[in-house]
Amino acid sequence: MATEKLHVELVSPEKRVWSGEATMVSARTLEGDLGILPGHTPLLGVLVDGSVSIKSESGVEEFSVHGGFLSVAKNRVSILTETVD
Repeated sequence: MATEKLHVELVSPEKRVWSGEATMVSARTLEGDLGILPGHTPLLGVLVDGSVSIKSESGVEEFSVHGGFLSVAKNRVSILTETVD
């Protein structure tokens, strides 16, 4: 049985920061901290300043984001941020 993955895109106005397959995404929204796994229910969240963590087969990538939005639907995670460090 194949393991489901998330297709993740992290973008800022300047560039695509990260794109690829992941097993988990963590982010902080106005509603609180989120942990997103394959099969997560659809949602749209407003990001607050904080960390976004993307776990893939090659390891864990940490990004510091400042504002933006997060969208989850059909194992696709789109993270649109104003700035990223």
